[in-house]
Amino acid sequence: MIAGGSGFLGQKLSKRLTAEGQRVQILTRQPARTPDQITWTPDGSEGLLARHLEGADAVVNLAGENLAGGRWTAARKAALVSSRVLPTRTLARAINACADPPRVFVSASAVGYYGPHGDEPVTEATPAGSDFLARICVDWEQEARAVETSRTRLAIIRSGVVLAKDGGALQKMLLPFRLGLGATVGSGAQYFPWIHADDWTSLVWWLIRSADAAGSFNATAPAPVNNHTFTKTLSRVLGRPAILKAPAVAMRIAMGEMADMLLHGQRVMPVKAEQLGFQFQHRSLEPALRSLNL
Repeated sequence: MIAGGSGFLGQKLSKRLTAEGQRVQILTRQPARTPDQITWTPDGSEGLLARHLEGADAVVNLAGENLAGGRWTAARKAALVSSRVLPTRTLARAINACADPPRVFVSASAVGYYGPHGDEPVTEATPAGSDFLARICVDWEQEARAVETSRTRLAIIRSGVVLAKDGGALQKMLLPFRLGLGATVGSGAQYFPWIHADDWTSLVWWLIRSADAAGSFNATAPAPVNNHTFTKTLSRVLGRPAILKAPAVAMRIAMGEMADMLLHGQRVMPVKAEQLGFQFQHRSLEPALRSLNL
């Protein structure tokens, strides 16, 4: 069962799980149009969802509005919080109401949990930050922890920037880079925690299947790079120059507080997944980008 299954990552995960022989059902706020869709109301209440979750092998929670979908006004920030907290609360309450609950609940979070950390290596043991993105993630994860019982294993996936040419942040970068307008953002020293889309779906599938995989997991490649290196690598892969700079002050004028997503970074390491035996297929940035056939 996937909440947020119609989004960028949800579609990729659904395709991967189906290829693995799994029966996938999508929770949707719209009227169900196909047998694999279930209508739900993610308002924080259990509603009638528990009956649909009975006996499910796994529930994956990817619900949440796009952080880059608009300037962070007070209303927009409230919507970003509620679109994560309320669906997670609904899922947790429904799971806890099941007589035969799902065996595992994989719930999304993000590396923004840690806040800015410069070039300091960040692992799952690093405490939460205190900025807006960190507070969202803390509240988001707290709702998910309500299902952490002997009946349901909880795995929280703190994702970095998932790289694919057909969606997400990279898709938005491709046109300006192809036009020779790629730019280093701010100082360029801030780290860019990335992960190939195929490794991201593999990691979720691995979390579903691995009985000893519980708690929080960083979904990032083992070799994070800073923004300057990412910019130069992407320009080299595309065969286009990237000599421009986007000063921090200009970014803040144009984007307001939302610029923090680009100006701050974390050198995130996927320590727990690797310790438990997960193997990344795309460990280095340039080969990962070239594999996407950009």
